[in-house]
Amino acid sequence: MDSIKDSIVKFLRLDNLISNLTGYVETQVKLAKLEVRDEVAKILSRGLVIGSVILFAFLFLLFFSVGMAHYLNGVFKQPFIGYWLVAGFYALPCLLFLIFNKPISAHFEKYFAKHLRNKDK
Repeated sequence: MDSIKDSIVKFLRLDNLISNLTGYVETQVKLAKLEVRDEVAKILSRGLVIGSVILFAFLFLLFFSVGMAHYLNGVFKQPFIGYWLVAGFYALPCLLFLIFNKPISAHFEKYFAKHLRNKDK
């Protein structure tokens, strides 16, 4: 029975077709893996750069705020007024974001949805 099966496979040259198809599928899988690796590498490198920028921006803002508060203390000749003023400067946008949370979220949602739709095209 096996010899008949082997004869039919050889006669129809299915063995070459099967090996070619197998090789094609293996190559496609390898290509997909390489593309995924490249995409992950891009995402990680962008994330690392963005994270570094955020870290340095935070450190700059922190030291600038402390320096500004110290400077304002000297200007007003009070030991704490500069820190209160700087804290109030940060409290104002925080309160605005809390009050206008829904419209701001809706605006960002529309913005990102628009850009994601454009990216798909």
